[in-house]
Amino acid sequence: MALATFGAGCFWGVEYFFRQVEGVLNATSGYMGGKNTATTYEEVKKGNTGHAEVVQVEFDPTIVSYDDLLEVFWKNHNPTSLNMQGGDIGNQYRSTIFFHDREQKAAAEASKLTFARSGRWGLRHIMTEIVPLQQFHVAEEYHQNYIDNNNLPSCHIAY
Repeated sequence: MALATFGAGCFWGVEYFFRQVEGVLNATSGYMGGKNTATTYEEVKKGNTGHAEVVQVEFDPTIVSYDDLLEVFWKNHNPTSLNMQGGDIGNQYRSTIFFHDREQKAAAEASKLTFARSGRWGLRHIMTEIVPLQQFHVAEEYHQNYIDNNNLPSCHIAY
């Protein structure tokens, strides 16, 4: 098994999309990238901890590749908006890839370049950060699998 960690706005929708991918064994909502050694949703939602809402994806690389997960990441959020996705505004909603090793870093950088050159976003700059893995804080239980547990269709914003 392998891990990948992505921030692409509100973690409910991000988690939902990754859970739909064959080969993804688990997707866990949480927080990463902040200065605190421990944090809560109440702190993160204020936007001053430095944490991003993220999803840590546990996957079977014999079924789904990291490159495939990167494609899901790019297609399901707006990487050109700085510190926001749709109506969610603040650095906690930033577009970010936390790489777990050198191979993931190289793959993330290559996919960012490919995606930027694809023309999907015109001349807009891709704002996604690619940064080393930091301490992962699991979000509170009520955030886990939120869309399915609350019978919501999704919180995806079409781009």
